[in-house]
Amino acid sequence: MDAPSLTTLRLERANASPVAALVLDRPSRLNALSRDLLRELVVACRWLDDQRDLKVVVVRGEGRAFSAGFDLHDFANPAPDASVRDTADLGRLAAEALTDVGPLTIAAIHGHCVGGGLVLAAACDLRVAADDARFSIPEVDLGIPLAWGGIPRLVREIGPALTKELVLTCRPFDAAEAKAIGFLNRVVPADELDAAVAELAQQLADKPAFALRTTKQQVNAVAEELAGTRRNANDADTLVAALADEESVAASRRYLQRRAGR
Repeated sequence: MDAPSLTTLRLERANASPVAALVLDRPSRLNALSRDLLRELVVACRWLDDQRDLKVVVVRGEGRAFSAGFDLHDFANPAPDASVRDTADLGRLAAEALTDVGPLTIAAIHGHCVGGGLVLAAACDLRVAADDARFSIPEVDLGIPLAWGGIPRLVREIGPALTKELVLTCRPFDAAEAKAIGFLNRVVPADELDAAVAELAQQLADKPAFALRTTKQQVNAVAEELAGTRRNANDADTLVAALADEESVAASRRYLQRRAGR
C-alpha cells in the first residue's frame, strides 16, 4: 500500500527497512500542531499500523524544535467547517492513534517540546532527548486545562504530585530534569541525538516482531489500568467550557498578547 499524501507530516522509510520515521514537518511554525497536522497524524498512524513488517517508528520534528504545541493561530480562529467541540477533540484522537500504532515508537526530542507536543511525546513508547531540549506545559496560563489525555499519561510517567506541579505552575524544565523525574529514557548530546536514536531503533528492530508488539500491548494494558486515557473523551468538553469561562478567556487573551509582543 502506498504511503498517504500528507502536507504537514513526512513518512520516511528506506526500501523494506523495519525502521521508519514520522516527521512533524511545519518547521516555519516550530511544528505547531494545527488541525490539519492532527488529522494527518491519525491517517499516518493507520498506514503505519498496516505495515506488518515495520517494527520501529521514530517520531521527530523538522527544523529547530520537536513541537511548539497546539497551533495558537488555530486556537484563536476556529474552523468554519467543524464544530468547536470536534476541533477540541482532534488532539486526543491523534494521541490515541500514536499510542495504539503497532510498531514501537521512539520520540526523538530536540529544541522546544511544549504542551500538546509533550503529550504526543508521552504517547510514544520511548523518549530520547537532546541535552538542549526544553519542556513546558503552558495550558493553564493560556486559560485552558491540559487535555488530549495528557494528565493520565503524565501521572503514569512521573506521578501525581509532579504532574500537578508542572501543569499548574507552567514552569519550563530542561532535559536533565525530565530524565530525573522519569519522563525520558535517555538524554544525549544534541549532536548525537540522531545517531543515538538510530542505534536504539536498530537494536529494537533486530528483535522478533511478535515479542515487540506483544510486550508493547501488555505494558500499555497495564498502564491503562493504572491511569486510563480512554476515559478522557470529555477532555474536549472541558476545553469548550474553558472558552466560555470569563476568567479563562481573559487569561488566554493576556497570554496571546504577550506572545504577539515578543
